[in-house]
Amino acid sequence: MNPTVNATALAAASPDFSLWGLFLEANFVVKLVMLGLLAASVWVWAIVFEKIVSLRKANRDAAAFEDRFWSGGSLDELFDQEGDNPKHPMASVFSAAMNEWRRSKKSAGADFAHSSVRERIDRAITVTVNREMERMERWMVFLASVGSTAPFIGLFGTVWGIMHSFASIAAMHTTSLAVVAPGIAEALLATAIGLVAAIPAVLAYNKIGTDLSRFAARLEGFGSEFSAILSRQTEAAGTEG
Repeated sequence: MNPTVNATALAAASPDFSLWGLFLEANFVVKLVMLGLLAASVWVWAIVFEKIVSLRKANRDAAAFEDRFWSGGSLDELFDQEGDNPKHPMASVFSAAMNEWRRSKKSAGADFAHSSVRERIDRAITVTVNREMERMERWMVFLASVGSTAPFIGLFGTVWGIMHSFASIAAMHTTSLAVVAPGIAEALLATAIGLVAAIPAVLAYNKIGTDLSRFAARLEGFGSEFSAILSRQTEAAGTEG
């Protein structure tokens, strides 16, 4: 027997335990699970990147707007610059409050100082903050869903692959590890991919969720301060009247 030929035959018959080889040799159902989890993982990273960029921009725009707001300039001039077409959440809050204040001032007339202007302004601010935060929180549910379900989806692929391996053992009437090992390795790869998708999703959901809560509190704080300023101007207008 030629040892060189025998070694070559063994090498050709041995299964490929690389990640690509395990994927190619996996059962059709396990392949679908893997592909679905890989697609979810790519989408998770796309959402994470988009949220990080959008939050940094929102905070940067908010800081620049607050500098202009507290610089002592005219609110009407600032509204003319930002109010018609607000380009970031804090400008939208400012625009909503100013619009409500102007409408109330115009409709109330002589009773402007005695009308429920503060309540209407607060309501407009709350609605705007909620709308802007709903827009910024888009796809957060997807992160939470991937983080909670991806390990179980991967586990389903693993269970299915192991069942397929046991069926192969029964069909070949052998308990050799060489028969069952490739199928088990392919099945475990599904669980690994599930964890690869779930772990970043959970970490990103917690971090981004905390950052979004802080930004929401920032908007609400600005809205409360601005509402108080408009309320004082309303009282001053009544005193002058």
